[in-house]
Amino acid sequence: MGVTLDLARALIERPSLTPDDAGCQRLLAERLAPLGFEVEWLPFGKVSNVIFTHGVSTGPDAPALWFLGHTDVVPPGPLEAWTSPPFRPEVRNGILYGRGAADMKGAVAAMVTAAETLVREHPDHKGQLGILLTSDEEGEAADGVKRVADLLRQRGAAPGYCLVGEPSSQQTLGDTVRIGRRGSMHLRVKVHGIQGHSAFPQLLDNPIHRLASLLHELTRIEWDRGDESFPPTHCQVTNIHAGTGAENVTPGVAEAWVNFRNSPASPSADIRSRVEALIKEAGIERYELNWLVSGEPFRSEAGKLRAAAVAAINQELGIEPELNTGGGTSDGRFIAPLGSEVIEFGLCNQSIHKIDENTATADLDALLRVYKRIMRQILQD
Repeated sequence: MGVTLDLARALIERPSLTPDDAGCQRLLAERLAPLGFEVEWLPFGKVSNVIFTHGVSTGPDAPALWFLGHTDVVPPGPLEAWTSPPFRPEVRNGILYGRGAADMKGAVAAMVTAAETLVREHPDHKGQLGILLTSDEEGEAADGVKRVADLLRQRGAAPGYCLVGEPSSQQTLGDTVRIGRRGSMHLRVKVHGIQGHSAFPQLLDNPIHRLASLLHELTRIEWDRGDESFPPTHCQVTNIHAGTGAENVTPGVAEAWVNFRNSPASPSADIRSRVEALIKEAGIERYELNWLVSGEPFRSEAGKLRAAAVAAINQELGIEPELNTGGGTSDGRFIAPLGSEVIEFGLCNQSIHKIDENTATADLDALLRVYKRIMRQILQD
């Protein structure tokens, strides 16, 4: 078995349900510290964050390349549905199964083993090689990279280049590189009315009817048309709650949860303004809005890291990757505003968060090779 597969298995064995790291980062510190990596622990609340760095960045000829990942995983769901236990990694027919195999302990293992190889072969590499890990990516993402990014901003210590190891590949390893991400914002809207007997409409004000009209407008409106990198902004209703439990009684309150995935053409402030205007147009007078912006859209312009990644994928895998901004959100949204060039490249994402999550063992070795080549191109060439 390869060194990356061995490490991936060791990480999967630790049931690091967000935000519990379950010792994953300590395991990696024990490997990297003896090779000369500086280790900085940044715990916030129940979240474990750590930065491993080797070398220093002191100018344009000494670039800082950091890899960004997370050691936490989502819950496995019903254990009896798994072919093998989710935290007992198992290889069957060249496929590694286990929670986190693809998202993203496999990529963490690849970035760590690539870093170990680079430092052993080139201990005097130029610039700085770093790995930033958190145990708060799958959860609220409040005390993880978001807090670390605030600290880096205060220090003026953001890396020039950041590669996020999220599972970006769709069908085949290397077919996709993310060059940005759409924004994500959540709205909980409550519409107040007057509860009453459904037989006497003149005595009630049904908030469901008012809310339904608003939701229809939110989901049919053209927010924008996107651009060459971003699909158009869209709105999805994820939950509706109303009713008193009686079939002939209208409720006093109706609530809906709405999620927007927005392009740069529709920043969160613009969406909020348009939603409030739609509420007024609908004649809704009594309502409550609760907004949560998970992340603003970002796009990293073409730079040295993108060129290095595309070249490495082409050279190692023989693939010309598609460059896009698809998928959900990632912790890259916290690093990009610091001025870093951010891209995302990792394993295939077809099984993430599913029962029997898995990744091909050959992909682990291939990802190791691509990561090593990117490191050499940024820190050696």
